[in-house]
Amino acid sequence: MSKIKDWLVKLSLLKKILIVLLILAAGWFVFSKITSSGTNKVQYQTSTVQKGTLIVSVTGSGTVAATNNSNITTEATGVVKKLFVKDGDEVKTGDKIAELELDLEGQQKNSQAYSSYLSAQNSSQSAKDALYSVQSDLFSKWQTYFNLATSKNYENGDGTPNTPERQSQTEFLTTQDNWLSAEAKYKLQEKAVTQAQTSLNSAWYSYQQASPTIYAPISGTVSGLSLQIGSVINSQSSSNTSATTNKIAAIRTDAMPTISINLSEIDVPKVKVGDKATVTFDAFPDKTFTGKVISIDLSGSVSSNVTSYPAVILLDIKSEEILPNMAASASIITNTKDEVLMIPSTAVTTQNGSSTVQVMKNGKPASVAVEIGLASDENTEITSGLSEGDVVVTSTTQQTSTNSTTNTTSPFGSFSGGGNAFRIAR
Repeated sequence: MSKIKDWLVKLSLLKKILIVLLILAAGWFVFSKITSSGTNKVQYQTSTVQKGTLIVSVTGSGTVAATNNSNITTEATGVVKKLFVKDGDEVKTGDKIAELELDLEGQQKNSQAYSSYLSAQNSSQSAKDALYSVQSDLFSKWQTYFNLATSKNYENGDGTPNTPERQSQTEFLTTQDNWLSAEAKYKLQEKAVTQAQTSLNSAWYSYQQASPTIYAPISGTVSGLSLQIGSVINSQSSSNTSATTNKIAAIRTDAMPTISINLSEIDVPKVKVGDKATVTFDAFPDKTFTGKVISIDLSGSVSSNVTSYPAVILLDIKSEEILPNMAASASIITNTKDEVLMIPSTAVTTQNGSSTVQVMKNGKPASVAVEIGLASDENTEITSGLSEGDVVVTSTTQQTSTNSTTNTTSPFGSFSGGGNAFRIAR
């Protein structure tokens, strides 16, 4: 030890400084190696192979359809004079809802609607009268034809038609044509009667809409009725008709609610009518409702270059909480399989048609070839290659120790060159 001390004393200042720097460099190198050894520790997230029921489903979002609601509307304008119901009351089709004292505009609309109704009524009656006339002519022409066709000149002794004679005689052909012409006129007039009756019904509906009395269009429960005695109903333009209409309230029926959701072009081939579904609503996400698919619109629609296919789900139960146009999410069950071996889908790696799984053996993962069956977003069926209870790797993470950050900066600072190079005093 004394020899080393004497040797160090004899060294020049420059050599002593170089020795110190070499010792520092060696220490930094050893320190960086030690600290870097704990930065790349791998951790494995695992799951156990289990038997259970595998459920495959597709999801979609949409809204509650207003199929069990009908609006109470009127084209009449004026002041509310009487109210026959209140919000929440049960009504039948044709029940009175309210009565108005019409203003000048309302009176004019009512008079015009009544005039149109009377005109349609006259047209309907004229069409029926014409039908009676052509019907009478038809019966007369048919009787003349029948008498001639069954005469001995045009019918054989055994009652069969004398076809050669019928086809050659102008008398028979003319009588037959007269009957067929009368029959065609009768059928045409029947259509005219139907058309006139349709116009009459339409005119009556228009008259009711302009009437001072507002009626219930269907049976159900009144909702949204906020009118009071003395309330004023003004004219408002409707977006879908040339007439002016006002919504007074709505009537809700006892029909089960339906949910209209949009399916992607990838999911729609997997869904069929009758598939079971679960539905949740943004308004109360803690509740889940069940239902089934009752229709799928396979024509689809395109919006912003995205194709979607509306599907309608009928819920199994009614709920007063479910209101039209509420946002909903649905999960449609497309396939189920009981008593299958399954693992999380994230544990399966498939490449070139072959699937593998990392299985933990003696604390280390080992790659195992497997065959897969039914698969959902969450789980995949394993038909061979694994046993119940095997532990598979679902994901890996790199853990870095908080006390072992690798320092990549040289301890000598700017020793090696530059404008601030380390200088040795002489």
